[in-house]
This record gives sequence, C-alpha cells and structure tokens, in this order.
Amino acid sequence: MKQNGILNSEISRVLSYMGHTDCIAIGDCGLPIPQEVERIDLALTFGEPRFLRVLELVLADMKVEKIVLAEEIREQNPQVLQGVKALLDGQNVEVEFVPHTQFKARTQNCRAVIRTGETTPYANIILQSGCIFG
Repeated sequence: MKQNGILNSEISRVLSYMGHTDCIAIGDCGLPIPQEVERIDLALTFGEPRFLRVLELVLADMKVEKIVLAEEIREQNPQVLQGVKALLDGQNVEVEFVPHTQFKARTQNCRAVIRTGETTPYANIILQSGCIFG
C-alpha cells in the first residue's frame, strides 16, 4: 500500500508516466476537456475539492518547470492567482499567460486533465514537467 504522496491511483499513474516537457492540467468544474484527453474527475460537489488544494498536492509530487494560465485570471480571479504564486514561491518556474481560448486548445496536448469542484472563474492551470536530474 502506498505510504505517502497522492493516493488517487489515476493521478499517481499519470504522474509516474510523465517525462520531461509532458503536461497535465488541473481545472475548475466547468473547464471543457477534449474527448481524446484522459479525464480524472475529482469533483464531489460545487467547491469541493478546491483547485488550490489539488494543485498543492500535485506540486508536492511533480517537478514543474513551466505553468500556463489564462490571461483572464489576472482580473477575474486574483485570489486564485495569488494562491498559485504562493504555492510556487521559491521555485524556478516559468509562467506563461495566454488567452482562455488558447488555454483550452492547449489542453489537447495534456496527458490528462484533473477536474476539481472549483467554481471560481479561470481556476485552471497547465503544468509542464521538468527534469529531475542534470
């Protein structure tokens, strides 16, 4: 039995398969997920689990070199943006902002999209895997 880290078998499996530059997304409950991309649905009810809590746990299990956020988060959801920045504090992570329509298109290249119960706008992120050696 797994002793620490993420216990969800689907998330754990996807993270263990990822290599350098592979991507995974975490989204709010309204983010459209392309049919061809694996959906890991954690949503229990509106608001649960929270986006930032899921992000925190994934970041503890994954080396991230870059994140992608929707430009709209800056004005429409500054509280979540501040929470993302706090979780990444002290890490050398590139941050890219793109229009939300482009963000949604980029999810097609993700290994999986984790759906949370988050109900605040633009609470979505793409995490690009870093290299754990060299």
